[in-house]
Amino acid sequence: MSTRIRMRRRRHTKIVATIGPASSSPEMLTRLFHGGADVFRLNFSHGTHAEHAQRIAIIRQIEEREGRPIGILADMQGPKLRVGQFRGGRAHLQTGQIFRLDLNPTPGDARRVNLPHPEIIRAAGIGTTLLIDDGKLRLRVVRQRDDHLEAEVLVGGPISDHKGVNVPDVVLPIPALTEKDRQDIAFALEHGVDYIGLSFVQRPEDVAEAKTLINGHAWVVTKLEKPQALENLDAILALSEAVMVARGDLGVELPPEEVPLAQKRIVRAARQRGRPVVVATQMLESMINSPSPTRAEASDVATAVFDGADAVMLSAETAAGQYPYEAVNMMDRIIARVEQDPGWRALMDASRPEPERSSADAICAAARQVTHVIGAQAIAAFTSSGSTALRMARERPEGPVIGLTTEAAVARRLALVWGVHAVVTQPTHSMSETVARALRVAHQERFANAGDEIVVVAGIPFGQAGTTNALRVARVK
Repeated sequence: MSTRIRMRRRRHTKIVATIGPASSSPEMLTRLFHGGADVFRLNFSHGTHAEHAQRIAIIRQIEEREGRPIGILADMQGPKLRVGQFRGGRAHLQTGQIFRLDLNPTPGDARRVNLPHPEIIRAAGIGTTLLIDDGKLRLRVVRQRDDHLEAEVLVGGPISDHKGVNVPDVVLPIPALTEKDRQDIAFALEHGVDYIGLSFVQRPEDVAEAKTLINGHAWVVTKLEKPQALENLDAILALSEAVMVARGDLGVELPPEEVPLAQKRIVRAARQRGRPVVVATQMLESMINSPSPTRAEASDVATAVFDGADAVMLSAETAAGQYPYEAVNMMDRIIARVEQDPGWRALMDASRPEPERSSADAICAAARQVTHVIGAQAIAAFTSSGSTALRMARERPEGPVIGLTTEAAVARRLALVWGVHAVVTQPTHSMSETVARALRVAHQERFANAGDEIVVVAGIPFGQAGTTNALRVARVK
């Protein structure tokens, strides 16, 4: 990776931008990076492996040219539950009628349709809610048999081929990883992505299965979009390297009034554990077709920043919208403005988790306090695995965290982490060499000038993960 200095973000909260037809060219991806994108998301629900490989290659070329690590998130499709086909492609369900969902593959009509998922039929019971087409149609099971369900239509409307089915009341006995997901994960790891996004996780076991498959070659980002996942939130957080508040599907299965509370609960729990947390879906959705957002959307982004989320994400806005660059630039502007507000800093300080009873947490908490008292310009955190930078980010310090690592893969993963400016450097072998390196990088990367002080956090012996136990204050000459 090039060592040329090109870019420093003037904000702590990171931006994830989804790549799609509107943003796949080298020119647009470069513009999005310059506009503020720290991580690029590849949505494996769409596109071929060849298309994704080309996009990964372009991102790595930008990374090399700009001299900055860029994270790549490969977002898995997960299990998609859908109804079958209808005669003529569609039907209309009347509120109050009885509708049958069965295993018969014959095209359906206004009275019945194929549901090619026997696991749903087995798991459902009397009173189970079925949501179709992102919740536009709502049904309640009134009878269950081995090969079909009969359901009362609570909210009717048009229905067409292959619309999605959600079952918010039940833990379904289905794997979180389909065969397609397994193939996509193998491809993504082969091409060196930094994070694997897991869709429709219900249980901690779903995350454990994926982690075994990924085997440490990427961070697992668990997407929280099922009510069952919220019931297992602590256990899922313990296994995940990061989480995403996937408000689209979460909003289908939860009442709308519950989604903001779920978002705040997830962000708070993730911050407590020091897990990076991304808030996603519909953040600037009107910018798919408009060059500026609604005021409500700007407030939505600001709320996630005030909550202390590590990152906010753009989906269709950059993947398929008419104004991908403007969307990223607008999000960058909103974040930067919020982080200038004294109320934001007061919230970061008030919501800081208590340090764990470990020397590493004690050192990082002390580094944050020293930085505040002396007005240091930055905290330089030497990290071999990323854990020291993560611990430092958990403190939400006033200044930036310079994450110094010898591994490009670690630097790329830190692109998702709040306030961390990752730099790939050579290993050091003594504390004096470490401090000298930190001072040189802080000056080169324009974090500190002659006479400024920085705080240096490291571990002795050097190069061993999990040994954060040293703190120094140093002045740039």
